[in-house]
Amino acid sequence: MKVAVVGATGLVGSKMLQVLAERNFPVDELIPVASERSIGKEITFKNKSYKIVSAADAIAAKPDIAIFSAGGSTSLELAPQFAAAGITVIDNSSAWRMDPTKKLVVPEVNAAVLTAADKIIANPNCSTIQMVVVLKPLHDKYKIKRVVVSTYQSVTGTGVKAVTQLMNERRGIEGEMAYKYPIDMNAIPHIDVFLENGYTREEMKMVLETKKIIGDDSIQVTATCVRIPTMGGHSESVNIEFENDFDLDEVKDLLSKAPGVVVKDDVANFIYPMPLTAHDKDDTFVGRIRRDETQPNTLNCWIVSDNLRKGAATNAVQIAEYLVEKGMI
Repeated sequence: MKVAVVGATGLVGSKMLQVLAERNFPVDELIPVASERSIGKEITFKNKSYKIVSAADAIAAKPDIAIFSAGGSTSLELAPQFAAAGITVIDNSSAWRMDPTKKLVVPEVNAAVLTAADKIIANPNCSTIQMVVVLKPLHDKYKIKRVVVSTYQSVTGTGVKAVTQLMNERRGIEGEMAYKYPIDMNAIPHIDVFLENGYTREEMKMVLETKKIIGDDSIQVTATCVRIPTMGGHSESVNIEFENDFDLDEVKDLLSKAPGVVVKDDVANFIYPMPLTAHDKDDTFVGRIRRDETQPNTLNCWIVSDNLRKGAATNAVQIAEYLVEKGMI
């Protein structure tokens, strides 16, 4: 099994290498790819050194799978070249997510849509991933009408530059700014670019991707996405209106049995998920599960997951694991 990781030196690319190793994905040969300035440098994977190569050299090496984490423009340019060579691409950027000819996959939710013919598979937005793994079992049981979500997103979702900005501000050091405003001691209600409708692209990703992944365009979603000075994971306050009424104990039971979901909900003992809870873990954590007392058939909950792992690297590796398990690669 030859595996290429495109964008191997970035924050998410490095996490992908870590997850591939931790989950013992069957990598016989690793082909790390990065920008021109990194070609020839070495990275370590499972105690072996590998030289970073160009995309052209990676395609020539004919990997079975290429996991991309190199940005949308790179994916638009290179993913079709890899796919044309018969290589299955799992792409972590936003480039292919809403392409009607491409599958958008969270394995716990909709892995069954995948076929051997899918050569470019899209990994969803990190905030969407953690929300839909909780929504899916509830939708199957009670049918979701509407979701109102507010996110509290880690600086790691922006990248190394944002982490550096936060750390510099904590130390009183002036440096390069990833954001228009300081992030330490602040909350910035602005992730990605603003669109004509007043929402940001990140917010509209959550709206559109949720419908596509769950496979139900009737679900109404509205989102507000906020960057906060945390690392370790994204948090979400989610209000869910169902067509049918629910029993709270049944909801908790459904979620406790859902793949990839861990219920942490014991307010009497101050147990609820936090970014520190999710840090470097693959699960999605849910707590503060309670009825919305202002209208019928409506639930409130709090969802937290490590955005670099389940929100990016782990989800991509799980897609690869599914393809291998089903003999599609």
